Amino acid sequence: MKNAIGVEIPEYIEGLGKLEPFQGVWKSIIEDEVPVTNISRTLKAKKPHTSKLCDTLEDAIKKCNPFDGMTVTFHHHLRGGDHVLMATIKILDQLGIKDITLASSSLTSAHDGLVPYVEKGMITKIFTSGIRGQLGEIISKGKLKYPAIIHSHGGRVRDFLTGRIKPDLSVLAAAAADEEGNATGAHGPSAFGSMGYADIDARYSKNVIIVTDNLVEYPCVPCTIRQHFIDFVVKVDSIGDATKIASGTTRITKSPMDLRIAKIAASVIEHSGLFKNGMSFQVGAGGASLAVAKFLREDMKRKDIKGSFMIGGVTSYGVDMLNEGLFHSIFDVQSFDAAVSTSVLNNPNHIEITGDQYANANNCGSMTNKLDVVVLGALEVDVDFNVNVITGASGEIRGASGGHSDTASGASLTVIVCPSFRGRLPIVQDRVHTVVTPGESVDAIVTERGVCVNPSKPNLAAALKKAGVKVVDIRDLKKEVEEMTGLPAEKKLGDKIVALVEYRDGTIIDVIYNVENLS
Repeated sequence: MKNAIGVEIPEYIEGLGKLEPFQGVWKSIIEDEVPVTNISRTLKAKKPHTSKLCDTLEDAIKKCNPFDGMTVTFHHHLRGGDHVLMATIKILDQLGIKDITLASSSLTSAHDGLVPYVEKGMITKIFTSGIRGQLGEIISKGKLKYPAIIHSHGGRVRDFLTGRIKPDLSVLAAAAADEEGNATGAHGPSAFGSMGYADIDARYSKNVIIVTDNLVEYPCVPCTIRQHFIDFVVKVDSIGDATKIASGTTRITKSPMDLRIAKIAASVIEHSGLFKNGMSFQVGAGGASLAVAKFLREDMKRKDIKGSFMIGGVTSYGVDMLNEGLFHSIFDVQSFDAAVSTSVLNNPNHIEITGDQYANANNCGSMTNKLDVVVLGALEVDVDFNVNVITGASGEIRGASGGHSDTASGASLTVIVCPSFRGRLPIVQDRVHTVVTPGESVDAIVTERGVCVNPSKPNLAAALKKAGVKVVDIRDLKKEVEEMTGLPAEKKLGDKIVALVEYRDGTIIDVIYNVENLS
């Protein structure tokens, strides 16, 4: 089958079932239509005054009766500092559990230790929004038994609610929790802020374990995850290293070129017609996109603009803008800096939300549908404005879908920031290696050489030109850059499908093939 952007999609894959091809950004999401498949929450009961506390994580896992072929889920709020996922997989391996489906909200460098478990076939399926590091390399080589499913953050929630992901065991790290499993990420020695991505796991998994290094007096306040979803609670020495939450992709860049791109992007926003009182805003992970907030902050102060809300992954820079009164509130699904946790804890206008409220296409109030402006990064773009944030120059899996397509679909203005080339590799391609966000939902691509405006947005192009912003045709930009860099070598790919990229509605937007000569 060919999908709406011309990608060949297999009708069926063994172990994953029938596939539906992507048909367009809103074609399969119809207002008031409920998806055909819908799940119910597992019915559970505990006798009065029964203790949920377990001496060790292994004890708790054993009480959940693990079995071959089970699905295990985690959240990634500790990002590069997470210890809980690897500890759980190690215990399951020692118990002899095989053929596991791993469904973590994302996988980071902290999970390079999964490689041997994939190679020996203990983990055979993966559902996640991102795959990086050594794990991405071995999956790119075809070492995972079944193709990985890469979904968006909103798509993950939908996959739970339609039964595509059926969690048997969820092991959720908490910075503080009480004996009943009321839990938060907002305070404690390993505070990481919002627990927004863990909500769906707690609600719909057959067994839920809260793991904390900070057992507090009942009740735990604030209470993000509620006790009536929790089976067992475990106190450990450490859930992870919260200092590793922030990374190079969650800090404002110091690169002069990236700062120039960010300043141009801020100018695009200023002259878009959306830069006014009550605007809502999100900036994605990535040094250049985060830097846009720096210039937007200056512009808002200069023009006395007061925004309505910011959403998404939240940095301390966003918290500063909230505290300065530049935005009325923040809706926080994931904190990109451990320092944000203090604001989550103390500021009533810093509102913790779930992944469902943030970005699920199939609910009655997704925050992405109220979004005016989003600024996102890219590994590469193409002449049809499609964006790749998953695969690198050799075709290897090394990134995350995250909320990229979710926010782009709902925002009134979607701005992609990227340099015109990296390491002598041009960013604009005839066709990106992997489409994550379709060009249909991208309005402008900002580079240091000018702004490419989607032909479907002539009014935006006219407004930017009138304001003196340099607007260039994307094909002209591609030609200009290639004359400097030369044409990149063709990617050498095999014929084995190693991953499928789900669009946020559950359809397949692209297919990733194995890399034959990945060093």
